[in-house]
Amino acid sequence: MNILGSSSVWGWEFTMTVFMSSPPECQICRQSCALSAFPKSVSLVLANTMSLPIVFPVYKESSKGTVMLSTADSGTHYLLTINSPPDNRLTPEMCLTLAHALDVLEDSFLSVEKLPLVTTSSIQKFYSNGLDLERAKSTPGFWDNSLYPLFKRFLEYPTPCIAMINGHAFAGGFMLSMCHDYRIMNPSRGFLCLNELEFGAPLTSPMSAIFRFKLTPAVYQKSVLEAARFTADAAIALSIIDAKGSLADVDEFIKARNIGIFATSPAYGQLKSEMWREIIKYCDTPFAEEDARIEKSAQREAEIKKTRAQLRAKM
Repeated sequence: MNILGSSSVWGWEFTMTVFMSSPPECQICRQSCALSAFPKSVSLVLANTMSLPIVFPVYKESSKGTVMLSTADSGTHYLLTINSPPDNRLTPEMCLTLAHALDVLEDSFLSVEKLPLVTTSSIQKFYSNGLDLERAKSTPGFWDNSLYPLFKRFLEYPTPCIAMINGHAFAGGFMLSMCHDYRIMNPSRGFLCLNELEFGAPLTSPMSAIFRFKLTPAVYQKSVLEAARFTADAAIALSIIDAKGSLADVDEFIKARNIGIFATSPAYGQLKSEMWREIIKYCDTPFAEEDARIEKSAQREAEIKKTRAQLRAKM
C-alpha cells in the first residue's frame, strides 16, 4: 500500500487494509496493530491522526476474533466490541488484544475527547464465557502478563468503564464485567455466574478479591459457594449490576448518572486506583508467589494435622 499517497490511511479503509494480514510487531506498542507495518517515524504520525473505528485482530489460529474500537452514533461514549466466536473466551491473545485496544484509546483518543467507555459483545448469546482454562494453564506467564494486567487496567482506567452485558457472563467473563465501574445487563437474556465450583477450579486471590470487595458478604458467598446464576432481575436486586437494558439504553444511563461529565475529571483514574487498591495489589502479586503461599499453607496444615494426631495419641 502506498501510505503517503492514499487517503485511506487516515480512517477505516486504512485500518481494514492493514488488519487483513498479519503485520509484524508494532514499534510503538510492541504488538501487531494498525501501526505495525510502518517505520517508527511514520507510525508516530499515524498514532496521532488515526480515526475510529479501528479493528484489532486476534492473530492466533486457536484464538480467532476481533476487538473493534469505535465511537457511539450518539457521540456520548466510546464502544469496545468483542467478537470471538463462539463465546468470547478470554484467551491469552484476547486479553492482550483488549489491553492493547485500551492503550490505543488512552494514548490517541482520550487526550482529545474524554468520554466514557462501554464494552459489549457482537455475539448475542455471550458477553464472555470466561477463560479457556487449558490454554490458561499451559501458557507461560498468562496470569501475570495477560489476565491480571487486564483486570488491573479496567480497575484503574482513567475514564468511566461500563460493561453492557448482552448475554451470558460466566467465570472470567463475570470477573471482567466486575472490573468495570458500571454494569448494564440484558433483561431478557443471559446469566451472571461464577461456576468454578461446578468444574472444580479454585479462585485465585485477584479473582476472589474482585468479588469480595465489590459485593456484599452474602452475595459473595452465594456466588462462590453456590455457583448461583443471576438473571438481570436478581442481579439488580443484589446490586451486582446498576441497570437493566440494552445498548440503546446506555446513553440514557450515562446522562442520568452524569457519567459523561464526571469522565472529564483528570482525577478519575487516580480515584479508581485508590478505591480498588486492595484488588490492584493482588493483581500485582506474581502468580508464583501465590502458588508458593498456597503450597506453604498446605504444608502448614499437614504439620498441624500431624501434631493433632500426636496429641490425641497421648490422651
